[in-house]
Amino acid sequence: MHIEVSTDNTIQGAEDVRRTVTEVLESKLAPLASRITRIEAHISDENADKGGAADKRCVLEARVRGREPVVVRHNDETVRSAIIEAGNKLRAALDREIGKLDDRN
Repeated sequence: MHIEVSTDNTIQGAEDVRRTVTEVLESKLAPLASRITRIEAHISDENADKGGAADKRCVLEARVRGREPVVVRHNDETVRSAIIEAGNKLRAALDREIGKLDDRN
């Protein structure tokens, strides 16, 4: 499972963000890792310098062998919480998607 992380220019500490994304996704998706070829994480601050609640966005796109990409999004007050909650959504979506694959086989 290859993880790619991109951040917009308003996100501070890009290397820490990459490390957080990798740690969160590897722990949440470990049982499914052999079925996932790649995950792209896009982290952004929708309001940039203006501030505001729930303006940190994490978009995750996972590619499962033989299937269309699975995309989830989550906005939250902090980058870390946006990553964690998007990771939870991705795990649930992949459980459903992989379950459908397994039911067909």
